[in-house]
Amino acid sequence: MKIFFGVQATGNGHITRARALASKLKQAGADVTYQFTGREQQKLFEMEVFGEYRWCSGLTFETREGHVRYLKTARKTNLPAFVRDVTTLDLREFDVVISDFEPVTSWAAIRQGVKTVGIGHQYAFGYDIPRDGVSIMGVQVLKRFAPATVGLGVHWHHFGHPILPPIIETVSVPPRAIDNSIIVYLPFEDVYQVVELLRPFHDHQFCVYSPMQYDPHYPAPAHIQVKALSRRGFQEDFATAAGVICNSGFELTSEALNWGKKLLVKPLQRQMEQLSNARAMEVLRLGQVMQELDGRVVQHWLDRCSSIRVYYPDVAAMVAEWLLGGVRAVEKNWVESIWDQVDWVRE
Repeated sequence: MKIFFGVQATGNGHITRARALASKLKQAGADVTYQFTGREQQKLFEMEVFGEYRWCSGLTFETREGHVRYLKTARKTNLPAFVRDVTTLDLREFDVVISDFEPVTSWAAIRQGVKTVGIGHQYAFGYDIPRDGVSIMGVQVLKRFAPATVGLGVHWHHFGHPILPPIIETVSVPPRAIDNSIIVYLPFEDVYQVVELLRPFHDHQFCVYSPMQYDPHYPAPAHIQVKALSRRGFQEDFATAAGVICNSGFELTSEALNWGKKLLVKPLQRQMEQLSNARAMEVLRLGQVMQELDGRVVQHWLDRCSSIRVYYPDVAAMVAEWLLGGVRAVEKNWVESIWDQVDWVRE
């Protein structure tokens, strides 16, 4: 079976989900062509699992200090290039087309009348789930940014709808965490502000990953390490961390829950998906939320908050098997059978 798989690469979460699916699709014998958009190609790293993937600029959002900048986004969007990419992408040779919220693939499929499977957290917003920061702009972005014929939405809970558990590389027995070790990934924040936020907490060791280059002339205190993005390095530090401070994107938070790490999330402001994720996290009591970089909230979380471990099945393998069966409706019984294998344990 020939599959075309478009992935939104603005954040690492979509790529992480694609990695989990890539190995299962390969094991199933699928011939998959991947396309990544939304990030400069030279800033993609450790992409070997995807083979000779395609790249084009696509669409993305501009942010500054944890806020989406819609005007700047509009000014920097290269609409002619996007239209060209959509009109030149030929999907007719593929048996299945997948979009992980990737707009070039989605709109090319619509233009050619090709059925498309949308896989990702954003497709869960087609149902009645916890929401916050609702705006006309946010609703339209989720609805029209990367539309699909069939949506496989994923979330931390089904909320009574045909929504799947997270698609992640699950771990059965995580390594023992180091007490007071915290990994920090706040890519939409100013890294210098993050260092200042963490400066007072000398009793903890923080490992901060950031896409920003940190100036060595302004050394961080001894209990804070600032590192450049590296999947391998991040995985090693994540494995031994007792807690995670991150934005309220979906994939990293899902992995933290699966590994049993306590969570503190800071949503990207003016971004409906992240604000809604923060709301869902509070509703489900999965972690703590801070709306802005707030040392008092960090102090409370470090001192008092506990973790929860969520045991997820191998959803990626089940989705790969479903995909190879062809594009069809999402059956309620299939979704329920997957959720029956999920178990929550509070520490």
